Amino acid sequence: MAPSTVDLLFLTFNCAKALINSAVFANHLEVAFGQNATGLPDLVVLSLQEVAPLSYAFIGDYFLRPYIERFDTAINQAASQHASKHGTPDPAPATQRATRRKHYELMKSKNVGYTAILLFARDPSRIRSVKEAEVGFGAADMGNKGAVGLRAVYDAGEGGSTEMTFVATHLAAMEWNLPRRNANWASIMRCMTFGDPLPLLEMMRGGRSTPEDNDDAEGEGAGLLQGDRSQPDVDALQKQLHEMSLFKPTAHLFVGGDLNYRISTTSPPPGAAFPSLDADSDNFYPRFFELDQLTREKAAGRTLHGMTEAPVHFPPTYKYDVLEISGKDEDAMAPVPWKFAPHRYPSWTDRILYLDVPSWAASEQSNGRIVVHAYNALPLMRTSDHRPVFLRVEAPILGSADLTPPADLRASSMDPRVRLPTELDLEAWERRLAARRRELFVGWGMFLWSTKEGASVLATVLLASLGGYWLYRSS
Repeated sequence: MAPSTVDLLFLTFNCAKALINSAVFANHLEVAFGQNATGLPDLVVLSLQEVAPLSYAFIGDYFLRPYIERFDTAINQAASQHASKHGTPDPAPATQRATRRKHYELMKSKNVGYTAILLFARDPSRIRSVKEAEVGFGAADMGNKGAVGLRAVYDAGEGGSTEMTFVATHLAAMEWNLPRRNANWASIMRCMTFGDPLPLLEMMRGGRSTPEDNDDAEGEGAGLLQGDRSQPDVDALQKQLHEMSLFKPTAHLFVGGDLNYRISTTSPPPGAAFPSLDADSDNFYPRFFELDQLTREKAAGRTLHGMTEAPVHFPPTYKYDVLEISGKDEDAMAPVPWKFAPHRYPSWTDRILYLDVPSWAASEQSNGRIVVHAYNALPLMRTSDHRPVFLRVEAPILGSADLTPPADLRASSMDPRVRLPTELDLEAWERRLAARRRELFVGWGMFLWSTKEGASVLATVLLASLGGYWLYRSS
């Protein structure tokens, strides 16, 4: 029988710029793999923040490869451990199983500075039409903070196909920076497009440029989604822009990362009450979740518009101080001893949300909702002050015909698949290209002047230059 759902594991982890211990991470991840009776997930998506030191992250490619490979190893090791215990069948065709040794293939990895997203599939033949999107909202639009997205079609054969969008992000830090976090999310909505929208503006203009266009106080293309009804193709262009956006009407959407929302706008004073893991304590941690900024800001319509979050039953995921073990040989697989860092209120900074199936699609489908099997935190890793968080869901395979909003909703609905919460920035792609050039310049500068490898390169170049000069003077 052809599958009617996609089994997805989405995990977010702030790596603290360190290489992970693949074996330890695999042991933790195996728990997440066991959260659905059907076995291993079809797709695994990782949202990674502070994936590597900043110079490596800005340069990317070769410098990021060792960090990405550790996660590839961990995922496949966890899958092997789970399969050996439970006898999980491999869904790939026999011809592929004969030549493929891994349970999961890395279909795509993409980073914007510190933030990376990785898409793994058990059956690579089911993944097609992968698209990318990115936005930086750090200094000068660079990616020390930012978001990166992948959009792909999952082909279930006779069961149809469905499109899925995954976004990894890292929002502004610090307790007092709540407005900045909301502004970062607004930047994602405005600037993250899966395709360059500027050619659509040129299409609308028909190649014309006027003084009125250049003097537009709101910037080029502002108000385009409302449209100028004197243009005959405005409705078609509006639809294309909406389909490029984060909120494509006919795609599932998952957003996860270090969202950095806290339980206070100030740092804790000495002696402040902290969440406790003791259920008998007056400070048992669920009571502190009432102060969660993300829950309040989302309810007020200031962030994560239209998104749904499963109930949060896990403890705060940040900020942990790892304790040293004295007088003993460290066991890498043993639980990591910890305490909450005293200068930060423990908070649920690491979160995953999704856009649930809309009412017009769910009402006609017997399985037309996203089914959550688990939303939980994994144990603390010694290399980070965050705990990883994972979401395990089954998403229904719904095509464009199922998810396209009815025409009669377009005037009244506030669903972001019907009406975008904010205008798109049509020049974001061009600015992002410029920011990428700055990242390379800064990354190479940091690498050469602040790392041992860079110092070796500089020394080699200097010696070669001096040797060449000496030979020239001696000739």
